[in-house]
Amino acid sequence: MNRPARLNRTLLAGFGLLLIAAGAVPAAIRFHWLPALGANRPIVPGTELPPTWVLYVTAAAGIVVALAGLRWLAAQLVRKPAGRTWHFESDTGTTDLATTTAVAPFTEEVRGYPGVRTATASLTGPADQPELLAVVSVEQDGDPAEIRDRIRDEGVSRLCQALDLDDLPTHVELRFTTAAGSRVA
Repeated sequence: MNRPARLNRTLLAGFGLLLIAAGAVPAAIRFHWLPALGANRPIVPGTELPPTWVLYVTAAAGIVVALAGLRWLAAQLVRKPAGRTWHFESDTGTTDLATTTAVAPFTEEVRGYPGVRTATASLTGPADQPELLAVVSVEQDGDPAEIRDRIRDEGVSRLCQALDLDDLPTHVELRFTTAAGSRVA
């Protein structure tokens, strides 16, 4: 996981714990779990209750914020597009090809390039208009231009040949690691 994503998740987890604690304090006071604060003392000054509609609006806003937070959290768990299965029909029969299976040799080849630490890839879109999305982690001593050129000239061309495609739009994201590459003395 990259540093901004780690920081993002850490800060959000801390903020979430703070909100849980802020919500737990009034409940703890109400149910006499914090006797030092006293259950009969008001949390806020004043003795009048707000109008009923204010309570409903506050509850609805809280539910909307909670659902939006859960949706955001679910989106964080998805790291790459889901694999698909392409169906090819011909006079001799039907062939089903999982896109994860089709792209596996490509990722293994890219992982073998000098200066590459890790590589993942996925094919998206329908079989007649696929796109290749690749994420490659480059070591400190790796040459990103050379890796990009090899991916374009060797890896993608071999994948196009294997899938019998004339053209394969490709999006490559290069990420740089802080770990040094393996060195042979």
